[in-house]
Amino acid sequence: MKHLEDFFRLRFLSLKGFCAVLVLAVVFSTLSCSKDDDEPVSNPISYQEENPLDKYHEMAGFTATTNFINSGNYEFGLVFSPNVKGKIKAVTIKLPDANPNVRITIWDYSTKTVVRSEMIDVSAANTLITKTIQELAVEKDKKYMITMNSNDWYKRSKPDNSNAVYPVTAGNIRFWEYRWGNGTTQTFPVNVSLDYNGGDLSFVFQQTD
Repeated sequence: MKHLEDFFRLRFLSLKGFCAVLVLAVVFSTLSCSKDDDEPVSNPISYQEENPLDKYHEMAGFTATTNFINSGNYEFGLVFSPNVKGKIKAVTIKLPDANPNVRITIWDYSTKTVVRSEMIDVSAANTLITKTIQELAVEKDKKYMITMNSNDWYKRSKPDNSNAVYPVTAGNIRFWEYRWGNGTTQTFPVNVSLDYNGGDLSFVFQQTD
């Protein structure tokens, strides 16, 4: 009989140990689930879109405006670099006269090659026209240039016609210079002027990182 009692005692101890292990496993599993549930879910950051042109004019001191209409064709625009990695989502233009076929070009400044070319119908004078484009990724600190070819533009300058001090920072965009060239061909402009900006030509930028 003593052997039988020992057998049942061992069975009881084994069952008790198994139950203890089972309880610990359930507790551990519950705590692990609770910990996972409590961990915050990280959402991707959505950065605000920005059009830097108005801020550029303000920071450059270009508060005086003169309208030029049918004044000969030029390829002209601004050299810029993003201060952060991002993308260009749209181009914008405003002219003192209507023009159904304005060519806008985005250039790689260092290689002087065309990165993107768009045609815009400026259907009404003195009206901001925005054209959404296929998103163009742009690199941090890399120089680009955006130009248009037109015979109409606003001349933005200082009241005393003095030079702006470059670079000019407007939000996440840094402007380095204004360039222009004669003619209707899609040619990288070589002339630089510091005392005015011919436009209004710009873009919609959004930071990605």
